[in-house]
Amino acid sequence: MPIYWECDRCTACCRWPGDVRMEAGEAERMAAHLGLELDEFIRRFTRLNRQRSGLSLDEKPDGSCVFLDGDDCRVQPVKPRQCRGFPNLWNFPGFDQVCRAKPRDVSADEWRRRIERDSGVNQPAGGDSCADRPG
Repeated sequence: MPIYWECDRCTACCRWPGDVRMEAGEAERMAAHLGLELDEFIRRFTRLNRQRSGLSLDEKPDGSCVFLDGDDCRVQPVKPRQCRGFPNLWNFPGFDQVCRAKPRDVSADEWRRRIERDSGVNQPAGGDSCADRPG
């Protein structure tokens, strides 16, 4: 039976440094949500990703996400797919020692339904995701 990690918005994942890569259309949605022109949004809140192949969200000096505001996300309704997929579609060894998401045993069909609802990613039944693979 697959495990679905139910997020309680503890924001621990928002505090880990790393690349939050922007996919097509995400910068536009976040700019609109913040009431900014796209150019201004890109200048203020993004940087070239480490592979130099696209944009990533910028980080604060402590490594946390530029949109983390206390214990809230300023772009929660339009946050990037990478953020929406954590920890079910991707994670790393030991994430569950910091993240407060609750593991729930669900059927394969329920796992797929929840993943599609939360992330917009269509997954095969059975929980076959990168979260099931090491590192």
